[in-house]
Amino acid sequence: MATRNGTPMFDFTNRTILVTGASGGIGGATVRLLLQHGADVIAAGTSEENLAPIVAETGVRGLPFDLHSEDAVRDALAGLPLSGVVNCAGFGGEIATPQETDIKVFDEVIAVNTRGALLVTKYAAQSMIAAGRGGSIVNVSSQAALVALYGHVSYAASKAALDSITRVSALELGRHNIRVNSVNPTVVMTPMSAFYWGRDEIQGPFLEAMPLGRYATEAEIAAPIVFLLSDAASMITGVSLPIDGGYTAR
Repeated sequence: MATRNGTPMFDFTNRTILVTGASGGIGGATVRLLLQHGADVIAAGTSEENLAPIVAETGVRGLPFDLHSEDAVRDALAGLPLSGVVNCAGFGGEIATPQETDIKVFDEVIAVNTRGALLVTKYAAQSMIAAGRGGSIVNVSSQAALVALYGHVSYAASKAALDSITRVSALELGRHNIRVNSVNPTVVMTPMSAFYWGRDEIQGPFLEAMPLGRYATEAEIAAPIVFLLSDAASMITGVSLPIDGGYTAR
């Protein structure tokens, strides 16, 4: 097992990691994998009701708060001794062309995927800086931030902005030994994505264009997230990592 100063690089013992969107597929898989590596995980979501299944299954602490509200995010994160954050909360929005886009939906996609992640980064970073022990933040972005996808103008904009926030945050927070990276997954067949990507006429051409030719699993996204949180990635910051079966390499 690879070690750093005698400690396993994937040992999260005595490290508290906040995972937003923990009630979702990727968020839940990330919570489970972090627990396997000894982390103290805080599962964040929109409500106690939404978090109840993952809390009951894993025994982690649930932390409901409203990502739309800066006051709610600040109050929820105040005093938390965080070593890491996974910004996994997301809203898929709609499938629409630019000329058909519902601006109210666009605003909501930006509010959750971009503004919400920035708010969590803002207050988590303040806590990490105050503690003086550094930390790692991983933003869950999308392949839609890297290449154009039909119907994804709102979602793509929100995730491209998140990648920019990732890079700027890495630049600003590096002096505090806080690393900031993003992962950019291809489609995972969650309930949020199945309504569109599960259609034969959509998934057929899409998978034909992907070198590995299949959608990703939740576990295949969680593993790189945990890697980027870990000491194994101690020299990696400011990266947007495609987890897309080679789709964006075309």
